[in-house]
Amino acid sequence: MTRSEHTVLRVDDLTVIGRPSHVEIISDVSVSVRRGEILGLVGESGSGKTTLGLSLLAHCKRATAIARGRVEVDGSDLATLSEKGVRRLRGRAVAYIPQSPASALNPALRLRTQLGEALHDASLSRAAALERVREVLREVALPDDDRFLRRYPHQLSGGQQQRVAIAMAFIGRPDVIVLDEPTTGLDVTTQAHVLETIRRMTREYGTAGVYISHDMAVVADLADEIAVMYRGRLVERGRTDEVMAEPRHAYTRRLLSAVPLLRTDGHGPAEETEEPPLLRVSALTAGYGRTRVLEGIDVSVSRGECVALLGESGSGKTTLSRSVAGLHHQFTGGMLFDGRPLARSAYRRTPEQRRRVQYVFQNPYEALNPRKRVRDQILGPYRHLVGRPDDPERVVAEALERAALSSSYADRFPEQLSGGERQRVCIARAVATGPDLMVCDEITSALDVSVQAEIVTLLRNLQDAGMALLFVTHNIALVSNIAQRVAVLNQGRIVEYGPVGRVMAEPRHEYTRALIADTPDFQPSFAATADQVR
Repeated sequence: MTRSEHTVLRVDDLTVIGRPSHVEIISDVSVSVRRGEILGLVGESGSGKTTLGLSLLAHCKRATAIARGRVEVDGSDLATLSEKGVRRLRGRAVAYIPQSPASALNPALRLRTQLGEALHDASLSRAAALERVREVLREVALPDDDRFLRRYPHQLSGGQQQRVAIAMAFIGRPDVIVLDEPTTGLDVTTQAHVLETIRRMTREYGTAGVYISHDMAVVADLADEIAVMYRGRLVERGRTDEVMAEPRHAYTRRLLSAVPLLRTDGHGPAEETEEPPLLRVSALTAGYGRTRVLEGIDVSVSRGECVALLGESGSGKTTLSRSVAGLHHQFTGGMLFDGRPLARSAYRRTPEQRRRVQYVFQNPYEALNPRKRVRDQILGPYRHLVGRPDDPERVVAEALERAALSSSYADRFPEQLSGGERQRVCIARAVATGPDLMVCDEITSALDVSVQAEIVTLLRNLQDAGMALLFVTHNIALVSNIAQRVAVLNQGRIVEYGPVGRVMAEPRHEYTRALIADTPDFQPSFAATADQVR
């Protein structure tokens, strides 16, 4: 039964400053959320969304502090509580789902232990607590059997890890839940299920949700109200349908215009050519130990072409891409690059082959060395694969510029960057060596829509210059805006393969049709031209 629908979260004039600079990171933010409703908090990377989300738990990042304002959860002002009092509320009254599931899960504990610890209810018997754990796993579309509960986080896919993090937050049925990009790593089918779960649970349990995201399509489908942040301030707030129909602020209109729409023509035709492909994979079968992940994969990528790998979490997309990059060597089958065999392991490939095939990882939090500045992260691979540059600063500046970052980022450490900024550094590092083939593993999943549009433009320019792309993604709309051909994977097999235009307009396989049906149907109703939106 739903708890009474009243305002359970209220934020008044909240300001967070940096230390010791006293620069305002977020300024005079005021929002409120009622029970059973969801507030969508949107804005570009670095706009202050996550800082505000953490403040709702009375938590601040290092070198920041709450300068003034109130954060009330069901009538309790967190600012007036002791640290011990705040800790008692976290998990019970207010819960948080971080953007990176790896940071939310303990690699040394089994799932059953971690979920049980998150329950925070000593009144439940051991059997009742275990049943609650199984129930919440079912709610996020995960197995609830003992075999799954005995697993460790490293034995799960990225999407499964994210769903476990969502389950841990909801298991205690809190009054307020802060969701920081919780569906970033999920395929469209799983995302649709998780979003429906979030929507249903907030309403049934009377939980107030704050959904932080850069995905306007998801927010438009999920949230009751939208609050738009820009440079630490709320520039627009209103009912979702009103903001979508008549955005008042120019920044909101720009965000909506940057969302990629599902197209049925693809990005240019998949032209037939007599020239042999740059990459040819034949009859590839891969696995981990005795477990097979891929079976009989045939795919090719020509110079200047983008081939997208599309499918659910666990379908084998990343295993295929890692095999191509030489990061996974437990496979059989043929692999030719520019007409020559590629060694299974990157360690056995020549420096020139490693330079020509670059990999951009999905998780930017784990892909960067926390002890090195951005400059060194870019120059390290460059020196190893290309040689010592005559002008290192120019190499770094050009790489950052191509990834939509200014040269001022060169002196920063990863901890000083947002998630989206870290991913752009990873892209800059890969592009700096001048590869012929870039394997992109969900590289836009952590980026806001405007930066995503810039990265798509960058990738198109790289294609025009002759670079080939193997593009792993679960974003079908993005596939239709960048790729010429698409391979749809399901349970380790390619079930559909062909030009994007044909696959999107006339999908032949039932699985492909289901993926397209689960894609959020985002159609901005304000007066924007098709060119602006695309």
